[in-house]
Amino acid sequence: MSTLSLWSRRNPAAEFDALVRNAFGAHALATTGYNPAAEVVPDGEDALVRLELPGVNIDSDVTVEVTDGRLVIRGERHETKESAETATVREIRYGSFERTFRLPGSVGADQVSADYDAGILTVRVAGAYAGSTPRQIAINTVAPAQAGGEQSE
Repeated sequence: MSTLSLWSRRNPAAEFDALVRNAFGAHALATTGYNPAAEVVPDGEDALVRLELPGVNIDSDVTVEVTDGRLVIRGERHETKESAETATVREIRYGSFERTFRLPGSVGADQVSADYDAGILTVRVAGAYAGSTPRQIAINTVAPAQAGGEQSE
């Protein structure tokens, strides 16, 4: 368990952030990036791809595409000016992100839909698991050759 002090007079992390920003520019720390947590779960024959995107403007900062057999979700979570200048604890990540998921060959863009609710982006890939149920194949047995090396015609 970690304990954070919200009211510290000296914040080494903030001082380091300020040093790096002053030396290399305001976007120097953006390379750490933001990588939203994701999960893929089956829902019947469909797949649900869920990404945690709290604090993201879904209308202007997120795109969902199907390209070259892949589902590509891109976006950016912007840092507010207030947090950039005054944060004493910095654990929230900001910046651009891209998550890519390979799709089955039978899935096209018309089978993909997306909804956003309470900070969770849910992308439904209809039919992603269609035909993926294992099917048992019968094994034919061949009678062994007759003893003594003779074969019947």
